[in-house]
Amino acid sequence: MARIRKIEIRNFRSIARLDWFPLSGINCLIGPGDSGKSTILDAIDFCLGARRNLTFCDDDFHGLRLDQPIQVSVTLGELDSQLRSMEAYGLYLRGFNFQSGVIEPEPGSGLDTVLTVELSVGDDLEPQWRLVSERAAALGQSRSLSWADRVRLAPTRLGQSGEHNLSWKRGSILNKVSEERASAASAIAQAARDARIAFGDKAKDQLGEALAAVQTTASRLGVPIAGQVQALLDAHGVNVTGGTISLHGGDGVPLRGLGLGSVRLLVAGLQRHVAGDAPMILIDELEHGLEPHRIIRLLTELGAKEQAPPLQAFVTSHSPVAVRELSIEQLHVVRPGPFGHTVSWMGRAGDVQGTVRKFPDALLARSVLVCEGASEVGLIRGLDLYRQATNRPSLTALGVALVDGGGDTTFARASAFQQMGYRTGVLRDSDIAVHGNLEAAFLQAGGKVFKWTDGHALEDELFMSLSVGGAKLLLERAIDLKEESVVSDHIRSVSQNAYQLETVRNVAAFGSLDAATRAMLGRASRTRKGWFKSVSAMEAVAQEIVAPDLHQTTGGQLRPTIDAIFAWIDHG
Repeated sequence: MARIRKIEIRNFRSIARLDWFPLSGINCLIGPGDSGKSTILDAIDFCLGARRNLTFCDDDFHGLRLDQPIQVSVTLGELDSQLRSMEAYGLYLRGFNFQSGVIEPEPGSGLDTVLTVELSVGDDLEPQWRLVSERAAALGQSRSLSWADRVRLAPTRLGQSGEHNLSWKRGSILNKVSEERASAASAIAQAARDARIAFGDKAKDQLGEALAAVQTTASRLGVPIAGQVQALLDAHGVNVTGGTISLHGGDGVPLRGLGLGSVRLLVAGLQRHVAGDAPMILIDELEHGLEPHRIIRLLTELGAKEQAPPLQAFVTSHSPVAVRELSIEQLHVVRPGPFGHTVSWMGRAGDVQGTVRKFPDALLARSVLVCEGASEVGLIRGLDLYRQATNRPSLTALGVALVDGGGDTTFARASAFQQMGYRTGVLRDSDIAVHGNLEAAFLQAGGKVFKWTDGHALEDELFMSLSVGGAKLLLERAIDLKEESVVSDHIRSVSQNAYQLETVRNVAAFGSLDAATRAMLGRASRTRKGWFKSVSAMEAVAQEIVAPDLHQTTGGQLRPTIDAIFAWIDHG
């Protein structure tokens, strides 16, 4: 059955322009909020959905530009014989080149035979659907899909509620499970009295195949249904028609009473059951209402682990669980840009699957700052907390994620995010030689590198740059964290007994710390496991000591580097 080959959107809501070639299986759209993910799903739904009436308003036009029509074109390939019929659509059949992405005016050898459905809306707000064909236009002809084919092609949409799909209403997934239809006319009089059970007995024969499919799917997915599923008259229905016949459990309770997650999981399972006839599903915020293990179950049901995808799914997500579970071939990053929106396929980024699995949260951000280690992550987090207390926007509000680079793998991880199209920066130490080639390539590709004074690690920079009062507080914090005897041993060890803790404390108390003493404290703080070598320890140090003391720094690269980092963050 049909698969979407290309989506073209013009002047629709937040999207001025988008051209996208989705894949045949799961297409998971990720990215920060307000990047246009849900708009893409709406565009597909509006273009292909089986609706006789669709309401638009001025807000649906990008930037309220009513002089520029909304246009959504969806090109469908892998057509069945009915859609490839020369009698029905011969003049409108075109050819899609998989290699170039070009749509040729006519089908041809080596091309996928396709139809392009276009939705356009002008300033009169009246939607118009047509099939795109240069040949037909040249002959002055125009037509759209037949209503029967629109119904067949219409994707199933899962939004905030799935109740619509648990009754035999127009567009419901249950109408695609089988050709069976219940005739409720003879039960109307009885339904006005006490006919719910009586009608249910008749519906078992009329809707047996659909009920069996629901029961089997629910059992396989672990969706809780009491007893055998039934089709009873819906108590909410005013008229007894197909739309007022809904699914009930064996206890007579409507299945719409299930939790949201269970409803969505059940409908997704039914979509797979009918994938041969209705192969497309749209799911906005797929994690909505689902626990992590059920998110994984839903993705599995959609074919996330199968080589031959059973259906084409378009989903949006802000869930790290979903990002971690999917392969990079199933992930697409949506970004707005000066020349229109782009949807970047992560499969082009190379060997980044390990990075995606380890840092799924970062893939949901706008910018990524890769820090050389846990201390640097803690430093930025602590400074961020201090900024928030002074009414500055937080890193999360600015769409910035912090990633632990793991020391030697810092630039490899940063390059992976860069290859996936993220705005990426690196915060590194300067105490040891770095991978020059990796850093040079990272910089050449547009990355940003922030570093301390040559020869300094973070701890060196702190003790060298903070005021005497700040350095004294840093030393006292180390004693609180590691105990006085441990800190004393570290000082004697790195100085070969030239310094004693008590002496240093006394000198600092009188407001004087020379460069040699500061350098020694920096080395001592990095001994073994270090005084502040954890995210939580450095976070507290940064928030309570470093940030308040920055305006008193005595030189070095501490303040310039921190200022540069937050300038980069703020202008992302």
